[in-house]
Amino acid sequence: MFRQLFTNIPDVTKNLLILNALFFLATVVLKGQGIDLDIMLGMHYPASNVFEPYQVITHFFMHGDFYHLLFNMIGLIVFGSQLERYWGKKRFFIFYFVTAIGAMVLHTLVQGIEIHMLTGEWFPNIYVSDVESVGNGMVRWRYEPNFPGYGDASSRYAAGTVGASGAVYGLLMAFALLFPNTEFRLLFPPITLKAKWMALIMGIFALYQAYLNSDGDSVAHFAHLGGMLFGFIMIQIWKRDKSNFY
Repeated sequence: MFRQLFTNIPDVTKNLLILNALFFLATVVLKGQGIDLDIMLGMHYPASNVFEPYQVITHFFMHGDFYHLLFNMIGLIVFGSQLERYWGKKRFFIFYFVTAIGAMVLHTLVQGIEIHMLTGEWFPNIYVSDVESVGNGMVRWRYEPNFPGYGDASSRYAAGTVGASGAVYGLLMAFALLFPNTEFRLLFPPITLKAKWMALIMGIFALYQAYLNSDGDSVAHFAHLGGMLFGFIMIQIWKRDKSNFY
C-alpha cells in the first residue's frame, strides 16, 4: 500500500520528500555525535556570527522534530502532488523554492524590525560567544556584549528558523486559488472543508498568532504568511503571463 502510494507521487514532490527525510535523519544521527545541524543549517539573522549564506536554502530542509516533519510532508504530498501534475516539474520546482525563500525574507524582515526597535540598529554587533547543549535537543547561548537593550535582541540572533512550512503554506495558497472548491475531510475537527476556506482560516490564524507574539511561541508565523504572500503573487504573475507556461 505504502509502496504504491509512494510510486504515485510525482518526481519533484517525491525528491523533496526524500531530501527532507534525509536531512532529518542526518540531524538525529549527528546530534548523538555532538554535531548540531539545526545550528549549522537553520536560518539565522544575517548579522549573526552564526549566519552562513547557504542557510537561505538549507533551512527549509530542516525540521525541529518528527511531528514538524510529518505535518509538513503531508502538506507537501497533498498539495504538491496535484500542483506538480497541473504545472509540470519545472514550474512546480520554481514555485516551491520561491515561496520557501519568500517565507524566509518576510520572517527575516520582521526579525530586523524587532531588533531595530530594541537596539536602534538594524545590524547590532551582538556576538554569540558560546553554545552548549543542555539536553533534550536544547542549547544555551552566551552573548557579547551583555548590556540592557541587547538581551532581547540577542535572542533573535540565536533563534534559528527551520522547516518547509513557508513553502507548504505557499502550496496551500496556490491550491486554494486554482482549485478553490476541492473538499477535504479533516480528522480534527471531523468536518469537510473547501480548499478556499482552509487557506483563509489558516492565513487568519497565522496572522492572529503573529499579532499575539506570545512568549515561548517558537512558530515562525510570519514565515507562514510570507509563503502565502509570495504564493499569491506568483499565481497572479503567472495568470497574466500565459505565454511562458512550462
